[in-house]
Amino acid sequence: MAVFDFTLGTFLVSVGALFYTYVGYPLIVYVSGLARPLRVAKQDIEPRVTVIITAYNEEQVIAEKIKNTLALDYPKDKLEIIVASDGSTDSTDKIVSGLIDKNVRLFRQDGRVGKTLTQNKAVEVSTGDIILFSDATTMYQSNVLRKLLPNFADENVGCVAGKLIYVDPKNSNVGHGAKSYWNYETFLKESESRACSLIGVSGCLYAVRRSAYQPMYAEACSDFLICTEIYKQGLRSVYEPQAICSEETNRLLRREFRMRIRVVSQTLNDLWRNRRMMNPLQSGFFAFELVSHKLLRYSAPFFLIAIFISSGILAFGSLFFGILFLLQVLLYLVALVQILFDMKGARIGIFAMPLYFALANGASLVGFFKWISGEKFAQWEPFRDTKDGIETKTSF
Repeated sequence: MAVFDFTLGTFLVSVGALFYTYVGYPLIVYVSGLARPLRVAKQDIEPRVTVIITAYNEEQVIAEKIKNTLALDYPKDKLEIIVASDGSTDSTDKIVSGLIDKNVRLFRQDGRVGKTLTQNKAVEVSTGDIILFSDATTMYQSNVLRKLLPNFADENVGCVAGKLIYVDPKNSNVGHGAKSYWNYETFLKESESRACSLIGVSGCLYAVRRSAYQPMYAEACSDFLICTEIYKQGLRSVYEPQAICSEETNRLLRREFRMRIRVVSQTLNDLWRNRRMMNPLQSGFFAFELVSHKLLRYSAPFFLIAIFISSGILAFGSLFFGILFLLQVLLYLVALVQILFDMKGARIGIFAMPLYFALANGASLVGFFKWISGEKFAQWEPFRDTKDGIETKTSF
């Protein structure tokens, strides 16, 4: 009887935790933001702005990115563009040098040190009062600064994140799943911004007060940690949905899986190093956001494993749990088949989202063990496609 009670308790707690993580918390933070919204006192301002484009071996896209940035609707005498090259070994630096004018300059970090340290160094040599961080593959709408900057008229705002729209010209399985997942994340960002503060931003479009920027350690997930560093100073990170950029999704399962493993491992490391911020007595509602949105989200695969095992044990004496266990087996087999189909390049339509759910939780599990093992990710390996469609490797 004791074994049955323990197993049933494990099942119920795990189901409850999973439901809270994906449904309960989003509802709570959404309602909180509606009931007591923290508004931003916006005004039109024109501070000096530095756009930092961090790059490693981006010869395919860097010229287009610079052209896109120069086209921003903003006074040219108040705009500085720094391409921060993390020891690029291709033609990136040469291309940038050929495009240098009074608004554009190259900062080269000799030797690869990773994206975060390269950004730290670029901030040191920048002149802007507001620092806007961008990736080389991200395209901005021309009014991005006009939409972002009014938020900084509020002295309580230290960081402003824009809206990333993923595009997937190939209509891939992973791309479809990533876009659906990102829509869910965007909903959370809007709610968290109204209720308290963002706990993370899109690394390809966010701006920070220069006076509030804190250099971060090499292995930090900078687009997550920046919000914690801002909140420590008594400032908020807010979401501006009218500041829009676009970027292509990953199209291959293995690329997205590697990326998510890195993000999970880095974020867990950041949470551990800043674990005091998960104490509500120290950081209030922000701690609630950190625990619910990140810690519990990355714990989801353990809840899923506990549900699978406990329902399997309970199935021996219950038709209900027997059916439930078989449904789980079927779902995981379907996910495996989806992965095999994706590897063959087949379209799986409505199953793209379940595939991405399995991918995200599998990456969380692997990322957790990589973090426990002490593996660091100061540099990582995203991929680019050549014009001929041949996979080439780049990294930060």
